Amino acid sequence: MTSGGTGHAEESRGGLRTALAGLTTRGRSFLAAGVAAAICAYVLGQSDLLRVGLLLAVLPLVCATVLYRTRYRVSGSRRLSPARVPAGSEARVHLRMDNVSRLPTGLLMLQDRVPYVLGPRPRFVLDRVEAGGNREVSYRVRSDLRGRYPLGPLQLRLTDPFGMCELTRSFSTYDTLTVIPRVESLPPVRLSGEAKGYGDGRHRSLALAGEDDVIPRGYRHGDDLRRVHWRLTARYGELMVRREEQPQRARCTVLLDTRGVAFAGAGPDSAFEWAVSGTASTLVHMLERGFSVRLLTDTGSSVPGEGTDGFAGASQESADAAGLMMDTLAVVDHSDGTGLSRAYDVLRGGNEGLLIAFLGDLDEEQATVLAKMRQRSGGALAFLLDSDAWVREPSDVPGPLDKSEEQLRMLREAGWTAVKVPRAAQFADLWRQADRQRIGAASTGSTSGGGGS
Repeated sequence: MTSGGTGHAEESRGGLRTALAGLTTRGRSFLAAGVAAAICAYVLGQSDLLRVGLLLAVLPLVCATVLYRTRYRVSGSRRLSPARVPAGSEARVHLRMDNVSRLPTGLLMLQDRVPYVLGPRPRFVLDRVEAGGNREVSYRVRSDLRGRYPLGPLQLRLTDPFGMCELTRSFSTYDTLTVIPRVESLPPVRLSGEAKGYGDGRHRSLALAGEDDVIPRGYRHGDDLRRVHWRLTARYGELMVRREEQPQRARCTVLLDTRGVAFAGAGPDSAFEWAVSGTASTLVHMLERGFSVRLLTDTGSSVPGEGTDGFAGASQESADAAGLMMDTLAVVDHSDGTGLSRAYDVLRGGNEGLLIAFLGDLDEEQATVLAKMRQRSGGALAFLLDSDAWVREPSDVPGPLDKSEEQLRMLREAGWTAVKVPRAAQFADLWRQADRQRIGAASTGSTSGGGGS
């Protein structure tokens, strides 16, 4: 069997051995019964029994030979809808088989290979496909675990009308289903604080940086004379005009702590998976609000990492940037690192805008690094996950010393808006809580400042 188009079916080799290996239980039984009858007929001298034995033995051999020499020209294709799906949601896989030969096919059994986490292996029985015809089938897959899962290769099982033999032909192509973290819709709160370029004032002109940063171009017919840059015109000896002022998007860096020592437990309900889902929700929310965003991990890796500043949104379409970061979060795992210094090195340039971090367990050294990060950003918001609280059973009584409270105190003293994440908390509620905490801190600061004056 051959194929064209999207998939290519590989020919099995081995001649008669391959054909005999495809005999079904029925075919093997017929062959064994035929051989036994022939031997008995030879011993007993019964010619009629010999004819019956030969018929029983030859029938499965003929079926295997005819099926092996059958040549079908079939093309197969697979389409995912959608190709990127959040964890816990279903995706539909559409399979299409086209008979591109001039002869009709026999009964076809179609099977697709899928990882066990996506569900059982789908199998379909296709009736006779006419010359030039096609058949379409579909099945659903679902995974509670994020990741990238291969689908395929597609397999066709050929069988004869008597069910004596069954041969398998495989296509060589496969597709990949990307299961991204769950994304929760967030309310549009004002978390601007001191963040430069954040909130209502995010659209700033490049011209505010001064005339030295203006990139001129030659005068074109129809340009407004008010845009002529006279000093540069005198310098170059021809009319030069200012570039159209372009709005500069506000920046937001989302930091995901992936240190293995900072999180305990595993599975879709673990603290680390909550942090990954919260990171994904934040990235999508900030992109929808028109920000240039960047995904940063404790290892120092930055996504998308293109351009001079490593942010996405200005040089890329938001949808492409979101897809790239979602693909990264789909496969992110615990790192072997023990600190956040590499992430701090990325932020050392300053003028990073808003910094939103999802953190695991911290010690005093890492709290010091986070305090330095706060100085490099316009505003800082942290969601702190206590791994012990996430692995502790609800009936267990917490210890007398709650280390998460100490960690929150260290972050808040460093200028962070820090929020503790309880087990199985709703991110939208914590997002609002962070806004209320910021407003309360700002009010307290204003009152203290007024009293001092």
